Amino acid sequence: MCGRFSLFSSFEDIIQAFDVEKMINDEEYTKTYNIAPTHNIISIINDGHVNRMGHLRWGLIPRWSKDSKIRTKLINARSETVDEKPSFRESFNRRRCLIPMDSFFEWQQTSSSKQPYRIKMKNDQLFAVAGLWDTWYSQTGEKINSCTMLTTTPNELMSSLHHRMPVILPQKEYETWLDPREQDTQLLRSLLVPYPASDMEAYAVSIAVNLVRNNDQSLIQQIS
Repeated sequence: MCGRFSLFSSFEDIIQAFDVEKMINDEEYTKTYNIAPTHNIISIINDGHVNRMGHLRWGLIPRWSKDSKIRTKLINARSETVDEKPSFRESFNRRRCLIPMDSFFEWQQTSSSKQPYRIKMKNDQLFAVAGLWDTWYSQTGEKINSCTMLTTTPNELMSSLHHRMPVILPQKEYETWLDPREQDTQLLRSLLVPYPASDMEAYAVSIAVNLVRNNDQSLIQQIS
């Protein structure tokens, strides 16, 4: 699964990396080192014409849901069944997004505890995880735009840490994934594969990342 990540690239770098034409105000973007489920997170969608950047709440609330509490159960979606499950099927067909990040965290079980690791690109490049989004309205008219991250089987790097990893998309596939007119299920599912381990690295970080309220640069520093 993926349950925590960081995004601290510059506002300008995000816009450039994802060819964004419509965006939030740069004052609405905050560099964050410890992003957790239920947070509003930077996401990229395509409106059928251009790429747009805004916030989606992490934890999908399907539009047919009677209760927003379901979002805590839908922070991740398994890529193997994403086109079959009622919670994700419609969004997979029409409402796909990219979730930018600089790294994500995973916890390795040890004999006595869990050790957090930071996973990133070797070249420190910004990357994106495949996501799905939806819009939900409460009975009182509250509107929530929310999302989930897709996961897949782990590559060689991740297999020692966890049995799942987020679906990281190569930049050349961004356009295909975002295009709401693309509904070729076989093509879309072919993108949902483990990212090459040779381009990634992982290292242990402080257990301070366990607490969501901790949010500073020390969380991404390697420990011995």
